[in-house]
Amino acid sequence: MTRRFLITGASKGIGRVLAQRVADAGHLPIGLARTAPADFPGEFHEVDVFDRAATADVLGKVGDVDGVVNNVGFARMAPVGEIDLDDLLWTLDGNVRVAVQVTQAALPAMRAAGWGRIVNITSLVTLGTPNRSSYAAAKAAMDALTKVWAGELAGSGITVNSVAPGPIETEMFRRNTPAGSPQEAKFFERIPVGRIGRPAEVAAAVSFLLSEDGGFTTGQVIRVDGGGSLAQSQRR
Repeated sequence: MTRRFLITGASKGIGRVLAQRVADAGHLPIGLARTAPADFPGEFHEVDVFDRAATADVLGKVGDVDGVVNNVGFARMAPVGEIDLDDLLWTLDGNVRVAVQVTQAALPAMRAAGWGRIVNITSLVTLGTPNRSSYAAAKAAMDALTKVWAGELAGSGITVNSVAPGPIETEMFRRNTPAGSPQEAKFFERIPVGRIGRPAEVAAAVSFLLSEDGGFTTGQVIRVDGGGSLAQSQRR
């Protein structure tokens, strides 16, 4: 059976790699992002997700889907004491509100089908990474949504899980953590495997959760972080 999976932030990074993996498995990836890549392997809709009305319009055009991957992510960095409140609201809106809006648009069809998959892409930073207050708050909220939704939807054939990556080689990561920088060196110190992760490694975990074999896994936070979460717990 060919399934339709909606992926936000699908133009690059984890979302783009995941879209290819979905397509290679014989399913249809439906991408949402501000700019369409030239070689997307499925259906793509350009939208600025910060525009709530435009997002609603595009979601109406997408139609029924079998699953949602809330992958889009936005971050602005600052230490506590220097957090701009507009940046905080911007981060919460772009991560949390978008995930809620997209999921709620997709939910009726999944409920009617008695089958569905929701995967929230969150982050290792929720366990305590300096200068990431706004981003960590947004991603922690998404982990909380995973738990709440999993309980609410368990009897509907719909699973809900988070995948929480550590540092992954993406454009957003490199924008805040240049190669060879002191910030990168600090990440290496915190990641036991001693390297930055690859988008394909995160996409593999998401693909399992989208599959038939993932049907008994729900309400979980799957950490794809090179042992970073283990290192965080040991530091405490």
